[in-house]
Amino acid sequence: MHAQNISLKPYNSHSPSTMSHHCHDEAHGHGHGHGHDHDHDHDELPDSDLVHESLYQKIDHDNVTCLNESESNAGKSVLKPWHEKMDDTKFVESDADEQLIMRIPFTGMVKLKSITLRSDPGETAPRKLKAFVNRDDLDFDNAESTPATQEWDLVEDTNGQVAEYSTRVAKFTSIRSLTLFFSHNFGGETTKINFIGLKGEFSEFKRDPIITVYELQANPADHKVPGTKDSLQYEID
Repeated sequence: MHAQNISLKPYNSHSPSTMSHHCHDEAHGHGHGHGHDHDHDHDELPDSDLVHESLYQKIDHDNVTCLNESESNAGKSVLKPWHEKMDDTKFVESDADEQLIMRIPFTGMVKLKSITLRSDPGETAPRKLKAFVNRDDLDFDNAESTPATQEWDLVEDTNGQVAEYSTRVAKFTSIRSLTLFFSHNFGGETTKINFIGLKGEFSEFKRDPIITVYELQANPADHKVPGTKDSLQYEID
């Protein structure tokens, strides 16, 4: 049993509160089953914490991809700035089944501290999330069997709030791209997500150093003696 920290953040609330949620062992379909017993501690934190460390502007939005989205480019639309987290006009919904894979590249190097989610309560809310660091090769054929950098049991009903899921930061450093695999929901035919936010630290890509190779061997042409000719002449008796 291991602890999983989740912070719930109301949209319009300034009074601190503490909530608790416990998930018991559950069996999951899609050809695999595994149970988890988690304690979830929900601590309401100021919005400014997420705004200050938001990675929204560090995402390479043009190259974000989402597999199994019902509408093209819908996955990109849920990577919103913090002040648009309650905008329900932009969302992504899965197509053929409940699974979604999102590949999120960054414009530099990232240390990821948390992932924030918001979805409608009910059976279309995502229930399982696996995150992978620098694995752009993942798809539905290998995401299930590939060990995740970290995985979470997600909360179904957050009462209109966003839920922030903390990462094991030591495993989420030097990130060039992040892949999110939403493998299960709470029983719906499709999965729907309204908001994804990422919090952490950012640094620019380091440029490769320019190595100059100097010629160490002397060039005779650089050391001519005045009055000598370029060719050598031999006298043969």
